[in-house]
Amino acid sequence: MRKVLEGTGSESYFNRQIDYEFCESPLPSAHKRKVQERTRKRKSRGLLYLVLAIVLIVIVGVGVYAYVSSLPPDIIYATLNTSKGTFEVELYRSQTPITVNNFVNLAKSGFYNNLVWHRIQPGFVIQTGDENTKNGGGNNNTWGQYQGTTIPDEIVSSLHNYEGYMAMANTGAANSGSTQFFINLVDSSANLDGKYTVFGHVISGMDVVKLIGGVPVYPAPPGGVCCQPSAPLPFLTSVTISNTP
Repeated sequence: MRKVLEGTGSESYFNRQIDYEFCESPLPSAHKRKVQERTRKRKSRGLLYLVLAIVLIVIVGVGVYAYVSSLPPDIIYATLNTSKGTFEVELYRSQTPITVNNFVNLAKSGFYNNLVWHRIQPGFVIQTGDENTKNGGGNNNTWGQYQGTTIPDEIVSSLHNYEGYMAMANTGAANSGSTQFFINLVDSSANLDGKYTVFGHVISGMDVVKLIGGVPVYPAPPGGVCCQPSAPLPFLTSVTISNTP
């Protein structure tokens, strides 16, 4: 009987030990579980907000890049192919947007294809852009007199008629530029600045410009047009526009 009781006592002790061990790690209270749940939700929301912020930043960045990429560049480039060779000009769109856009539109339409450099004045300028000179035909007494749609002057104080710079020709009156343009063979800023819209600069092939400037010309007849080239005529055969040099 003692053994049974002892056994019973021993079993009760073991059970008590188990109960004690369970009491060492009690289950969280309802309040604690709520706090833990709120903490978990806050962490989940924080992670979600972080992901959304990153996505928003990426979307805004892509949008800004697309917008900036769609803007016209400040400087664009024109390759002028001539019967004497090729030269390249940078065009200052940000400073003279109307003039540059007018030139670009004319070039892309093919207006400048196969026009004569009708004014060759050594030590001064070469000039082209007169539709009357197309393919070298027509009455050369009319060369230099063509007047298309006029555009306003865009006189920029930081752009000068230095050697190699390109400007719109005009009739002498304000806002009378149209299609004709000239390239300075020398620094003519002292005489021409403020009178003509300077909108470009030869960046390569100035030797070709000089070759055109050296073409023999006819003496100007009384009342006639100055500095017309003699045969073989120098041509501007085409103009190609690009965003990179």
